[in-house]
Amino acid sequence: MRTAFVHAHVLDAVHGPRPASTVVIDGSRIESVGADGSLDASSVDEVVDLAGRTLMPGMVTSHFHSTYHELGSTPDPLGLDAPPVYQGLIGARNLRTALRCGFTGAISAGAACDVDASLAKGIADGVIEGPRFIPGGREFSTTGHSNDTAPWYWQLGASGGIQLCDGPEEFRKKVREEIKRGARVIKVFLTGGHGTLAPRNRTELTRDEFAAVIETAHSRGVMVRAHIVNRYALGMALDLGIDIVDHGDELDDECIAQMVEQGTFYVPSVYFPKHFAATLGAGLGFTEGIAEDLRYAAEVLPRANAAGVKLVLGDDYGAVGFPHGMYGKELAIYVDDMGIAPLDVIRWATVHGADLLGQPDELGVVEAGRLADLVVVDGDPLADISVLGEPANIKAVYKDGKLTG
Repeated sequence: MRTAFVHAHVLDAVHGPRPASTVVIDGSRIESVGADGSLDASSVDEVVDLAGRTLMPGMVTSHFHSTYHELGSTPDPLGLDAPPVYQGLIGARNLRTALRCGFTGAISAGAACDVDASLAKGIADGVIEGPRFIPGGREFSTTGHSNDTAPWYWQLGASGGIQLCDGPEEFRKKVREEIKRGARVIKVFLTGGHGTLAPRNRTELTRDEFAAVIETAHSRGVMVRAHIVNRYALGMALDLGIDIVDHGDELDDECIAQMVEQGTFYVPSVYFPKHFAATLGAGLGFTEGIAEDLRYAAEVLPRANAAGVKLVLGDDYGAVGFPHGMYGKELAIYVDDMGIAPLDVIRWATVHGADLLGQPDELGVVEAGRLADLVVVDGDPLADISVLGEPANIKAVYKDGKLTG
């Protein structure tokens, strides 16, 4: 089926804005992009008049916890308060929400009960509706780390939510197990800090342990990401060839240069700390530390962006007071609070996100030959980036050329 979108304000981070355009899709791919008036309407099966609305690539959320949610008023980030089937239902709901918000891609940052692999298969097989999804698994760290919260005298493990390992060989074996269960990205808690109970200066794994994780995952074509705050751990992770840095609160110019050279992806995820400080931080005594981290981020992230670091979007949606569905509001934080140009932040969400999905030549840009993952937006994100944060402004989402929702 051939569909033409006419009177479209086409926007992507490679070509910039192209007002008064017509985009034709044929099946799952974009056939052409041209000026209005260049199309013979009789040659297509359907004409969609966008009346000046923005047509842009689908976005990617690159730090996604499918099973993070609140049961009533109770946060359940590790997925231990509900059985695996229920966690799968929650994950399906959250992935569908992401798609409806204009995010046609998602990369896991860890999930309970091995549900991510089933969710990814369900999406691929058409059983459930959701974005292109790279599944993760249980999050890794060592005995006594910030998520190893059960008192020792209970004699309980938390294997549904986390993988606790000690020593390189144990990490190597457990990484292989997660990959066998379907994980395509391994998540490690390398430090405390950034919303965890452990101090930021605590490094949870030895160099040999983390090297075993990366070597094992990479030998099987699987990425590694890690929760990292302190500078020592960040340098170690980069030296060992980490794929995705989560948070990286103590990023500096030396790390920026190394990230650019190695092509490391970086998820700063500053939206949750800001939201947390504004809503709960004062009551818990966290506001001062978060405020300082945000001030530092406002200094260093523009430098990282200008240097060419592969910044991407994503955060801990589903954590306490931070529900799924707020994904699009994240872009405005970087524009309004940190002075980064809207088109650059859109690049993070689209071009860089497509790269992290492993489809840099297929997604992220509105041009002939690309897969037709497209979002119709009521408003111009270059004039007001906040339009992407309101689900009511997301008028239509196409994945593989098919209208979703």
